[in-house]
Amino acid sequence: METRTLEEIKKDCEQCEKCELCKTRTNIVFGVGNANAKLMFIGEAPGQKEDESGIPFVGAAGKLLDKYLDAVGIPRDDVYIANILKCRPPKNRDPLPAEEDMCIGYLREQVLAIRPKVIVCLGRISAMRIIKPDFKITAEHGKWFDKNGYSVCAVYHPAALLRDPRKKDEMLADMMAIKERIDNEIN
Repeated sequence: METRTLEEIKKDCEQCEKCELCKTRTNIVFGVGNANAKLMFIGEAPGQKEDESGIPFVGAAGKLLDKYLDAVGIPRDDVYIANILKCRPPKNRDPLPAEEDMCIGYLREQVLAIRPKVIVCLGRISAMRIIKPDFKITAEHGKWFDKNGYSVCAVYHPAALLRDPRKKDEMLADMMAIKERIDNEIN
């Protein structure tokens, strides 16, 4: 497969009508960040704030993610953030497998265009699609996997931390390990 630029992929994505979500979207939420990022975060799908702005992780969960990035010394401008789905599911429901199937090609192309060293799945749904179908976020968060030459792990979705703050220390430990992995991958 020929590697396309992010702009080329985004143009196709903006015209996408592969599933019903195109009918209810305000904006596609393609991805944002450094096109040469060494670290890429992948969530499951946009929420309301993201659908309105066209930018991933700008709501309450995004603000919490920003705090974690800041706490471990990773500038948000240095990373790339995307979701499996580029359109918001109604009422923020979980993505349907068929919707993921329709959208995953865009994400694969984004990964090929960016070529990150480290990929971090934000939450169980992303991890189940990217790492393995039976991924258990409580037991396996922060564990590293080699997927097609990429170092991949999953952390709790920031929205889950808003619902259950008891997991915030585990998230901080995972983020510190990600920072260490990035520093080692680059050097």
